[in-house]
Amino acid sequence: MTTPAADVLTFGETMLAVQVPGPLTAGGRATTTVAGAESNVAVGLARLGHRAAWAGRLGADEPGRTILRALRGEGVDTGHATTDEAAPTGAMLRERRVADLARVHYWRTGSAAAQLTPAHLAPALAAGACVLHLTGITCALGPGPLAAVQAAAAHARAQGWTVCLDVNHRARLWDAQAAARALRPLLPLVDVVVASDDELPVVAGGDEADEESRVAALLAAGVTEVVVKRGASGAEVRTRSGGRLSAPAREVPVRDTVGAGDAFCAGYLSGLLDGLDAGERLHRATVAGAFAVASTGDWEGLPHRDELALLDAAPGSAVR
Repeated sequence: MTTPAADVLTFGETMLAVQVPGPLTAGGRATTTVAGAESNVAVGLARLGHRAAWAGRLGADEPGRTILRALRGEGVDTGHATTDEAAPTGAMLRERRVADLARVHYWRTGSAAAQLTPAHLAPALAAGACVLHLTGITCALGPGPLAAVQAAAAHARAQGWTVCLDVNHRARLWDAQAAARALRPLLPLVDVVVASDDELPVVAGGDEADEESRVAALLAAGVTEVVVKRGASGAEVRTRSGGRLSAPAREVPVRDTVGAGDAFCAGYLSGLLDGLDAGERLHRATVAGAFAVASTGDWEGLPHRDELALLDAAPGSAVR
């Protein structure tokens, strides 16, 4: 039996990210990094010791080269990432607007990632993986990326991979109705759905339904596990077999909540790959999420495997 090239394959838009410490109109020094939900998950998994592959599409430009260098430096396999000579790499700007509230601005229209098609993904899919990680963000980028997600999910299901869908609804990219039309037909191909409690209506429907009914609808559609993120209140997983487990959020000083959901996904998928039970998977996911919110940046503070126990130390401790 051929060994798959990756433990987890993911793809989507990774952008050049510009960050300013206050309102943009006030001026001030800016810093640059790279950011994208799917590549954040890939970095998180690579740091936890897994073989993570990212197969997104970038412009043939300096931001694209910067992204590839950053991901490769984190141990992410970018061998099947593709470049577009005619379209640019996307960009985003995040400003700290007031207190701990951040506001994000995107420049994604016409980007290289929006030109992604199933053909661009074919080599990565052929190389194989154990898990395919998808997000609703990729589906929102246009008909080509949506078709790529559909083709990838169908391929993964046919090959017996585990398919994970993080709803990750972005209201600035599309409304809830458009998201529902795209995401709900994917459910028969999905094993694990990850959603915040306010995203469940997007993927499960039922305007008058309660959370219990929405989770039941997802499980009835063929999903094996539904993972519900509740922010500072922790998370919960429900399974088709009737299992139901919850885990509290780790209490840490909150510095930056952007990227916390991606860190959570990385932790959960890491536990899945390691064969942990649902409770242990949730625990690892909440620990990874805590590292994210206690650090600045989308992925920069994510833990390595040997750092997972750091949060067990007393606050203010020096690990010597």
